[in-house]
Amino acid sequence: MVCFSFIELTKDLPPIIARQKVSEYFGGAISAKTLANLDSLGQGPEGAFRVGRTIVYPTPSLLAWLQHRSNFISPGGVV
Repeated sequence: MVCFSFIELTKDLPPIIARQKVSEYFGGAISAKTLANLDSLGQGPEGAFRVGRTIVYPTPSLLAWLQHRSNFISPGGVV
């Protein structure tokens, strides 16, 4: 079984990522609106902060959060 590790992307990404850009960096896997909703419920990535009017996430925290929310899909279903 091959699993994907988001953490390995750390070196290829900027140190912080704006909420509005997350979808672009991750191929539309999660939208800015979904992130905003999860943040409001206290379920978003840890360490989010504001730069002016923009919400940003520390990349390592965002990647760890995405990894935690991910499931590997095998030919027989979700593992």
